[in-house]
This record gives sequence, C-alpha cells and structure tokens, in this order.
Amino acid sequence: MDKQPTLFVGIDVSKDRLDVHLRPADEDFHVPRDVKGFEALARRFGNRPVALVVLEATGGFEASVAAALAAAGLPLCIVNPRQIRDFARAMGRLAKTDTLDAEVIALFAERMRPPARPLPEPERRHFAELVSRRRQILGMINMETNRRDHAVDGQLIRRLSRHIAFLEREMSELDRDIGQAIKASPVWCEIETLLKSVPGLGDVTARTLLAQLPELGTIGRHQFAALVGIAPINRDSGLMRGRRSIAGGRTSVRGVLYMAALTAIRRGSSFRPFYERLTQRGRPRKVALVAVMRKLLVTLNAIVRDRTPWRPLTT
Repeated sequence: MDKQPTLFVGIDVSKDRLDVHLRPADEDFHVPRDVKGFEALARRFGNRPVALVVLEATGGFEASVAAALAAAGLPLCIVNPRQIRDFARAMGRLAKTDTLDAEVIALFAERMRPPARPLPEPERRHFAELVSRRRQILGMINMETNRRDHAVDGQLIRRLSRHIAFLEREMSELDRDIGQAIKASPVWCEIETLLKSVPGLGDVTARTLLAQLPELGTIGRHQFAALVGIAPINRDSGLMRGRRSIAGGRTSVRGVLYMAALTAIRRGSSFRPFYERLTQRGRPRKVALVAVMRKLLVTLNAIVRDRTPWRPLTT
C-alpha cells in the first residue's frame, strides 16, 4: 500500500463557508462555517498526514475555525493576509475567487512552511480582544476629536462632544476590565510588573505586549524583530544598494514600542546614550529610533525570560 503524501492545507475563510485546498493532492472542497462544517473538516483530516493548516487572519471569522482545528490536534498557523497577497503577486496569480484563494494559501503553506503556532489559551484570547477593542475606541476618539476641531456648526460640535464623552466612558470601562483580567492571573500580574519596571513603559504598552505578544520570553532576538516587524529588510534593486526598511509584523506591538522608545529617549533613560551614539555616527534619527525599539524589545524578552526586573543598560 502506497504511503499517503504529507498534506499542506489552505483554508479561505468567509462569513458562511470555508473553501479548502490540499497540496500536493490538488483537492478542493468546501464546508459551511458552522459546527457541522468543523466536524466534517476534522473527520476528513483525521486519518491523513497533515503537515500544516494555514488560515488568513480575517478580522475574527477565523477564530472559531482555528479553535476547532486546534482542538482536533492539527498543526495550525494564522498568517497576515498581506503575506498571502504578496506571495500571490510573486507567482503572478492575479485572479481572485474563494477557491483560488484557498489554493494560493495551500501553496504558501507548502513552499514557505511558516511555523505552526498554538492558539493562545481562552483567557489570553479574551484579554487580547479587550486590548484590541480599547485600541479601536481610542482611534474613534481621535477621529471624532479631529472632526469636532474642524466643525463650525454649534449643534454638530455638541453632538460630537457627546459621542466623545460616551467613547471615553467606554474606554474607562475597558481599562477596568483589562485591569481585572490581569489581577485574576498571578502570572500576568508578575509579567506586567516586570515590563513596567522598564523606563518608558506604562499600562498601555505592557498590556498590549501581554495580549499581542504571548511569545515574549520564549524565542530569540532575531525571531522577535521579524515577528514585530522591526527587522531591517533588504530592498536592493538596480543601482540602489544599502537601503533598508522595516515592514509587516504586528503593527499594534510596533506602535506601542515606538512610543515607549520615544518616551525612554526623552526621559533620559539609559537608552538615550545608545540613541545619541547612533545619531552622532550619522545615522538618521528614525533609523536610530528603530534601533532603540529593537534594543528595548531584546531587553523586554530577557526580563520576561529570566523573571528579573529592569537594570540600567551598561552599553
């Protein structure tokens, strides 16, 4: 009896159904995005050698699918849709249907082999949703405040002010819920305290890292830089050489690290001499700031890994 080939599975998730493609078998099928569909998927893969299942992060629709697949013991990775789009363009795949999308995701799984990552535990997932919602509300407050600042009509200004006040109350309630979630977990309490021992890190940064970067303290510095999107990427083309930039990764984490690095520099912490040495050597300020972000991330990773509070940098 011939041995079955190892399968790489791509799943395109939509509101009502899942389009599935298997590589290298080139099989296509679809199931409804409900409990029966999840059970059918688990049965279909039950006796077959699955190396990896890849889903796109689709704004929440993928969460229940990922939970069902993880419960079935399947190796799973949820990837940024941008990675799939870039991969499709590189292959010249411009046509777009749910079936073709599933095929591209399966090809990405087979050729790129992203590492399988376990889902966060339910408590962390709930905590991450609270932190994400807080970020959304903050964005709405900023937008509404900008609209109010440019409004002329008095009645419209009052309405915008009422909506801003409502959003601010919502954010206060979320802050309370986030604080209670941390207090309910001794481990999170300890990690939050360790993170906040670093100059420039406050509640928002520490809680975003807890929610959006569960790998903190478990993987190496170079992996982290790529994961967060602060690793320099080569863009050598034609006569252009030596230019590097950062892209991709977890934008919410990168955003809070940026603010934390900026605060640390302005407050004159021991990150500031490192920043000043870089700028004195001719590095652009933005490049030096990204270097501080990387150094800060490496420091945070070591603090969580070793369970040791902040100590001022000596270099």
